[in-house]
Amino acid sequence: MSVSNEVNTETDASEQASVTPEPLADEVLLKAVDVARAALAEITPAATIGKPAGHLVEGERVLSLLFENTLPGYPGWFWTVSLSREADSDDVNVLEAELMPGEAALLAPDWVPWADRLAEYQAQKKAEREAAAAAGEPEPEDEFVTDAESADDDEGSEGEELDDEELDDDSGVDDDSDDDDADDLEVSDLNDFDEDDDDFDEAAELQGAEEAALASDEEE
Repeated sequence: MSVSNEVNTETDASEQASVTPEPLADEVLLKAVDVARAALAEITPAATIGKPAGHLVEGERVLSLLFENTLPGYPGWFWTVSLSREADSDDVNVLEAELMPGEAALLAPDWVPWADRLAEYQAQKKAEREAAAAAGEPEPEDEFVTDAESADDDEGSEGEELDDEELDDDSGVDDDSDDDDADDLEVSDLNDFDEDDDDFDEAAELQGAEEAALASDEEE
């Protein structure tokens, strides 16, 4: 029994020796609040830097000082400045200065690749169709439209508009134009106009052309 106890004691001692003790917060770095504020002032207005909010020990003679953040839209975030120093020096070095989320920070959801989102959407629609078929209901419409289908629809509508415009150009007909009425004038209409009417001159010109043609026919 005594041998067994000796073995267990030696095992416990070796396990304790293998455990690395947690580094302690460096006192010099803990007091470097002004250095940390000056570093933050280079990346954000001083008004957005609140009171000290604790620290994180990153390693031996390395720690991060936290400050409250007053920026709107970032609840639970902290201004964080990582500091370090050499063992034989009290000079403080600034490693990083940034805005970091805390445990209660409002974060954006994890990014999901498009292929995964599309597969999830297709699986959902398939389940809806199967459920509708089982219930004897009409199949739900698929509201999903790809970019390629949308582009085809746009091209089709543009083509139709162009065809309509070409037809309008080829027809040579303008509903808003007064030229159509002038083209339909006959010589006999000349008596229907006053000399002040806009169409009188054109009707007179047509009459003159017709009389000249009749005179030419008589000479022949």
